[in-house]
Amino acid sequence: MVEKPAAIAPFNNFARLYDETRARSLRLCRPLQTEDFLIQAADFVSPTKWHLAHTSWFFEHFLLKNTLPHYRPYSPKFDYLFNSYYQTVGKFVPRTERGLLSRPLLSEVYAYRDHVDAAMAALFDRDLFTPENHALLELGVAHEEQHQELILMDILYNFSRNPLFPAYQKNPVPAAQASSLMWVDFPGGLIRVGQSEAGFAFDNERPAYQAVLPPFRMASRLTTNREYKDFIEAGGYVRSEFWLSDGWDWIQREQISKPLYWYDEEGQHFEMSLAGMKKRDPEAPVSHVSFYEADAYARWKGCRLATEGEWECAAGTSEVRGNFLESGKLTPTSPVMDDLVQQLWGDLWEWTQSPYTAHPGYQPLPGALGEYNGKFMANQLTLKGGSCVTPSRHLRKSYRNFFPPSARWAFSGIRLAGNR
Repeated sequence: MVEKPAAIAPFNNFARLYDETRARSLRLCRPLQTEDFLIQAADFVSPTKWHLAHTSWFFEHFLLKNTLPHYRPYSPKFDYLFNSYYQTVGKFVPRTERGLLSRPLLSEVYAYRDHVDAAMAALFDRDLFTPENHALLELGVAHEEQHQELILMDILYNFSRNPLFPAYQKNPVPAAQASSLMWVDFPGGLIRVGQSEAGFAFDNERPAYQAVLPPFRMASRLTTNREYKDFIEAGGYVRSEFWLSDGWDWIQREQISKPLYWYDEEGQHFEMSLAGMKKRDPEAPVSHVSFYEADAYARWKGCRLATEGEWECAAGTSEVRGNFLESGKLTPTSPVMDDLVQQLWGDLWEWTQSPYTAHPGYQPLPGALGEYNGKFMANQLTLKGGSCVTPSRHLRKSYRNFFPPSARWAFSGIRLAGNR
């Protein structure tokens, strides 16, 4: 499933952008069997079938209904079934109950996608796009790209709960070769955080603002499985002094003692991946750790996690290149060796210590779309840089991912930082 990387620059041909994005979602589903589309193994994941329908609902509700003359929705019931969380739109199926939707059938969901795609083609043919509609189209595409990553995150979690540990995709990846960990110094100073350039960005990336950073340093690469195992063997999960109080309560309550997909049996060390259960590579980046775990590891090392501003400073004007969805690897690998700070892009999302809050002067989008990002700005942490299941076109320095501090099913890792 190796793809040619999409252009990072905005597409001039919006129809092509739409078609390529929608086709990728379907390609991601090819390895699945019908039974796989319905599973919801935990409250925080969603069935693949629901993702396919919801992304179509997004284009239908926010673009087609208001733009294409005489558009007829595929089914009026889908507004209730496939609205995610937009309170201003109307009622919706609770997230915890999405796995109960055996109907509509998968074939109907595909028919729904075809219906929406045909209507979108008519929209392109009639050239009914105003600048506002173009902005909605780009938002819809970015929204579907987010769900492409969620599809793979959710499939991995669902498959990990199956005692057969099925593989989504058999894809051998060469053993990682982690370079020596070095420290890269940055002078700090006045920097710009966020997005100030024209072109698409989510509302939570704007407006850009100036921040003053003290001198700092960052690790040259992500933390490896071998290094994290040292933390565990040093009693990392049983020594409260390394943990935030809330994190300590969490690992006690949930009986957490290792990263999410680590399995140990008869002296052998394994890790669940989208390629199925495999021997754990000690030199690969440690993944699927929570903010609490990342923070505790950093404290054990006498370090800390970077701030969002420090991460953007370190990224500078670096090219967005790395191990993304298009590579087909779907697992973190060895870093690009010719960068001073390696793995800033791709492989794993990097936890920062920065709360996910509004930039100074932030204004949410008007109407229902104001719920897209703004209402989640509490009790979550910011992550930067993308992962091995993130579409490359989706990323930019100002991009802000966010999860609760206990979340582990994302492709998230650890980069150490410190003061100079």
